[in-house]
Amino acid sequence: MIILAATPIGNLGDASRRLVEALSAATVVAAEDTRTTQRLLAALGISNRPRLIALHDHNEKERAPELVELAREQDVLVLSDAGMPTVSDPGYGLVAAAAAAGVAVTAIPGPSAVLTALAVSGLPTDRFTFEGFAPRKPGERAAAFRALASEPRTMVFFEAPSRAAATLAAMATAFGDDRRAAVCRELTKLHEEVARGSLAELVAWAEAGVRGELVIVVEGAAARAVAFPDAVTQVLELVRGGTRLKDAATEVSALTGHSSRELYQAALAARA
Repeated sequence: MIILAATPIGNLGDASRRLVEALSAATVVAAEDTRTTQRLLAALGISNRPRLIALHDHNEKERAPELVELAREQDVLVLSDAGMPTVSDPGYGLVAAAAAAGVAVTAIPGPSAVLTALAVSGLPTDRFTFEGFAPRKPGERAAAFRALASEPRTMVFFEAPSRAAATLAAMATAFGDDRRAAVCRELTKLHEEVARGSLAELVAWAEAGVRGELVIVVEGAAARAVAFPDAVTQVLELVRGGTRLKDAATEVSALTGHSSRELYQAALAARA
């Protein structure tokens, strides 16, 4: 089978017993960076030397069939450099290929930068969305954030320290200066830091310079106090502008908190 294994995101002490046992017994390891895996084996005091196969963004499509065939006969352990494979890391293509081929896939759970940042952010955790890395180009980044401006769930992003200030400034423009957020830096490491505040405050904080690996957590948009008839009118206006009725109802539901199904039915009746 294919075994996805979460590795420490910073603190080596977070390596689980199951991870150590899997690494000690593995014969084949597909690793995002084989050098990182070799260092992990050494740091954990594991003498086993499995066959290491590089599996990264640039070769996953070509390597997946080979690994799937290997997994028919023996376990293939899959590692990213940190955290759970497939989550903003290589592995998704391999899992999809294995599922299509009828090869079993399981996981050894463990450290996650997404969940760790969400937990310590101080922002709502009941509903959230992971958005990965923001686009690098300013125009594309601004457009992506505008599309998320009405997202009611807490949003989690990865970002490089060199782009932190620019990304936070673009967020402030799209979401508003007062939107609450948290920048989680060097999670589980010696210099772990969580900076909380409004986006405007965090822009000023980041402009002084930021180091280390970052996760940005942003509060979702508050539902607007819009009466149901007015919400239905908004749906109809979107439809007149070319939006599909179902999509319009979903969009207005996110903005107002009214049921998308009820909005859809009411708008449908109004059009009859």
